[in-house]
Amino acid sequence: MLVDFTQVSLWLSLACITFNPTAWNVAARHEHHTRWLTNLCGGARRGCYAIAVAIFSMGIIRDALYSQALNDQPTAAWLDNSFVRLVAGLLFISGMTFVTTSTYALGITGTFLGDYFGILMKERVTGFPFNVLDNPMYVGSTLSFLGTALWHAKPAGLLITVYVWLVYWIALQFEGPFTAMIYANASKTESL
Repeated sequence: MLVDFTQVSLWLSLACITFNPTAWNVAARHEHHTRWLTNLCGGARRGCYAIAVAIFSMGIIRDALYSQALNDQPTAAWLDNSFVRLVAGLLFISGMTFVTTSTYALGITGTFLGDYFGILMKERVTGFPFNVLDNPMYVGSTLSFLGTALWHAKPAGLLITVYVWLVYWIALQFEGPFTAMIYANASKTESL
């Protein structure tokens, strides 16, 4: 058996992977329309930092659940070799490079939905890693999931990685146009 679907940890991992981007997108859109978090926290920047802490914390929980899911799954002998571990290490390092350099390039408010709080970037970030990928955080995170699955030789991890990419792709269908709308509206306001 390549994947043990009876393991509760697998389903908890998938649930958390689904919940996280759904929750932050719902909360951020609600913030954009109502300023509920800005009002609750006493300012847009404080609200953005609060959601940053929540998103980061939810990411730690997601990663712990993923790790537990992998531990509870069968190992595949055909993935358990030094070449696969080399590829896994390179994928993980590449993924984390994309994630960390994206965060550095965007800053906390650019990374954690500051535009939904009205904290806009002065201009589009075009340096690395954005000159290589349109969505380096999502791609980097997916590569990190893949690298981890390969490192541990777990076919279930490969399945989870495909699911991660699907969830991120769906999230991008909502985030991309909404963020573009925020900046388009800001440009119209500035030109008046």
